[in-house]
Parts: sequence; structure tokens; C-alpha cells
Amino acid sequence: MRDLDFSIMIQFIPMIGDAIVVVLTVGIFSFIFALLIAIVVGILRSGNLPKPIKFILASYVELVRGTPLLVQLFVFYYGLPAFGIKVPPIESAIITMSLNSGAYFSEIVRGAIMSVEKGQYEAAKTLGYSKLQTSLYIVLPQAMRIAIPSFMNGFSTMIKETSMVSVLPVIELLRLGNQIYAITFRPFEIYLTLAGIYFCMTYPMTFFAKWLERRFSKWVA
Repeated sequence: MRDLDFSIMIQFIPMIGDAIVVVLTVGIFSFIFALLIAIVVGILRSGNLPKPIKFILASYVELVRGTPLLVQLFVFYYGLPAFGIKVPPIESAIITMSLNSGAYFSEIVRGAIMSVEKGQYEAAKTLGYSKLQTSLYIVLPQAMRIAIPSFMNGFSTMIKETSMVSVLPVIELLRLGNQIYAITFRPFEIYLTLAGIYFCMTYPMTFFAKWLERRFSKWVA
């Protein structure tokens, strides 16, 4: 049994730094766009819309939830060029992950909105609020407070899911780890280091989620 030697990673620190930037770029932008998609789709699906629109939105959610993210990445980056649509790899990753997580997040938003007591709607109507004002000032703040823990957990998941982007020509952490392994043949040190980096990027989200939830509690109190 050979001794562990983590010093082999020192020479790759600049490359690891670049890979972390890629991971955070893809993860953060995907999360922001996914949130926007989720809020729009979640609100629309929880309202009274014509059946064709509801069917389209429900089809989007079920199609995304019913297929693996890895397959979606392949379809978007490698499949669309067959129709003359070429998107750079990082942008492909962001768009695909946004659409994927947006579908899951929309269910969180819809569930949070539906969990708001019906009496809140009646009280808002009594005070003369329009439907839009009721949604913006009464329902959404309460729904967001309920949804925040799930959103933060989703963000942590998205950061870890960026490892799937390694199937595209993007040098993120996992792809870099594979390249380092091809040079050093030290898999344990390499992948344990990568696991530690992913953990350091995602674990602080637990504390941020608790802080954000407290802030929202004050706003809607």
C-alpha cells in the first residue's frame, strides 16, 4: 500500500482555481435563471389559466423531471447543432441546468403558494387589494419564506450537479480531476481533494439559508 501524497495537488492550484470559477459561474447563473423560471411557472400554474397554457407548463415540468440532466446536456449541446443551432459549452450548461432546476423549483413555488392560508386572500380582498397586489404583497413574501430552505438546498445540489458538465468541452472540477489523474495516477488524493472543495462551496449555504429565513420572517411578520 503506497502512502498518500496530497502535495501532488499543489502544482495544479492555479488550474483548480480556474475550474472553481467555472463551477461557480455555471452554478450561480443557472440558479438565478432557474429561480426566475420557477417563480413565473409556479405562479402561473397555481392560478386560473386556460387549459392549453396549463397543459404546456405542466408538459414542460414533467418532461424535464422525467429525463436525466445528463441526457438533457447531450441533447442541447450535441443535438441542437443538427438543426443549425450552436451554443457555446458554458452557455449550454447554464441554459440546460436553468431549465432543469427551474422545473423542480416551480413545484416548490407552487406548493408554497398553495400552502398560504385562504383567509389571506379573503383579507386582502376585504382591504381592496387587486389580485396582482395580493400576489406581490401578501402571498409571494409568505411563499418565499416557506420555499427558501428548499431553494438553498437546490442551489447546493446545482453546484454539485455542475460535475455533469464534464461531458461538455468545459474544464470544471471533475474534468480537471480526470486530467490530473491521467498525469499523476493518484486517484484517491485527487478526488478526495475535489470532494473537499465541493463541500466547502456548498456547506455555507446551510447557514445562509437560516439567516435568509430569519430575514424573511421579519419582513412578513
